[in-house]
Amino acid sequence: MNELVNTPTDFKHRQVVPMQGDTSTNKVEKPSLSIVLEDRKSARANPPKAAAEKLNFWYGANQALKNIDLVIPENQVTALIGPSGCGKSTFLRCFNRMHDLQPDTRYEGAIHLRPDNVNLVGREVDPIEVRMRIGMVFQKPNPFPKTVFENVAYGLRLRGVSNRTELAERVEKALRGAAIWDEVKDRLNDSALALSGGQMQRLCIARALATQPEILLFDEPTSALDPIATAKIEELITELRQRVTVLIVTHNMQQAARVSDFTAFMYLGELVEVDATSKIFTNPSKKATEDYITGRYG
Repeated sequence: MNELVNTPTDFKHRQVVPMQGDTSTNKVEKPSLSIVLEDRKSARANPPKAAAEKLNFWYGANQALKNIDLVIPENQVTALIGPSGCGKSTFLRCFNRMHDLQPDTRYEGAIHLRPDNVNLVGREVDPIEVRMRIGMVFQKPNPFPKTVFENVAYGLRLRGVSNRTELAERVEKALRGAAIWDEVKDRLNDSALALSGGQMQRLCIARALATQPEILLFDEPTSALDPIATAKIEELITELRQRVTVLIVTHNMQQAARVSDFTAFMYLGELVEVDATSKIFTNPSKKATEDYITGRYG
């Protein structure tokens, strides 16, 4: 594997560019992929919020991540792409120590979280404390079998917030932040399980936002949703970068182009390339990246 790139670079303006592969000797062309790239206010990476450094991870004897070096810029969206089984979700779940819930797993290396530079995967660090600082939204909506209000208030109560006025204010703020307040403000005492799939996913985002996480992780958050609900979640992710750092796993490369500032391509547990999303989808540095985004494999 070639030298890893771990510092994102500049963005270009919105453009639609078909990625064309070279023609082989038998005149069979590579597939092409037309990607729509959105304008970004920031042309460069913000200061780091987190950084993986020589991160390795094992499920038993199987090494799933190999020497990952990746900077996550603060208040920007970083997308992880790659074929199934390449380590995207495994890497994502290292950030909030979800693997600790499984037996016979092991980390090496570090994920440093700014500004205090704590190593999120360090043995001396309590996973519960890590999860208090880093929220996660899963592939399928997973609201608790509680009311809409209690779903969002749950994490706040765990943190010791008991004043009813404060709870109400923070629940409303989180629901507004997840762009679902207008749809549920008259249903706060109804079961969250009565909401639509898209509404449940935005409720889960509100639940994560309520505790004011420093990083919000998304593991294929729209794969189980219809196109309209997907569009709402993508718009929300775009807006969230103003308040929180976002790391998202997606199999949908068009989605990565729409929502992310930077894109990292992973393959067989290794980080192949990371750069500004515009560059990854129009002029990738590594042939393996080009072959993936043009459909040669994956």
